[in-house]
Amino acid sequence: MSYKLIQATAARTGTTILIEGNVCTVRSNDISKSGKHGASKCRIEAIGILDGKKRVIAVPGSERFEVPMVQKCKGQILSMSEGKASLMDLESFETIEVTLGEDNEEEIHEGDSVEYWDVEGVKVIKRKI
Repeated sequence: MSYKLIQATAARTGTTILIEGNVCTVRSNDISKSGKHGASKCRIEAIGILDGKKRVIAVPGSERFEVPMVQKCKGQILSMSEGKASLMDLESFETIEVTLGEDNEEEIHEGDSVEYWDVEGVKVIKRKI
């Protein structure tokens, strides 16, 4: 479901890439210069969007990464139950079942407007508006 490929040297801070099948946001990219007989190397630190885990990888500069499609949408919470919320999209008015993030479970209540992300078909609530 990705829409383009980028090289490791083009992965700047804030870029969203797929690392080992997980959607991650790049925090830093240290690029070593190429030598007389070698190619450049990249050390990429990234944080998973869905799970929040830190991932550090070292790859050649010519390595290609997929850039996934991340849609940011707005919705209103209709009901909540055990880590899941039923919300209505404010643009299409459809009802969607969405998982709640562990960090925002206490601050979100029924009737609140929220921003949710659709990442490769997985929908997750990111923040209260």
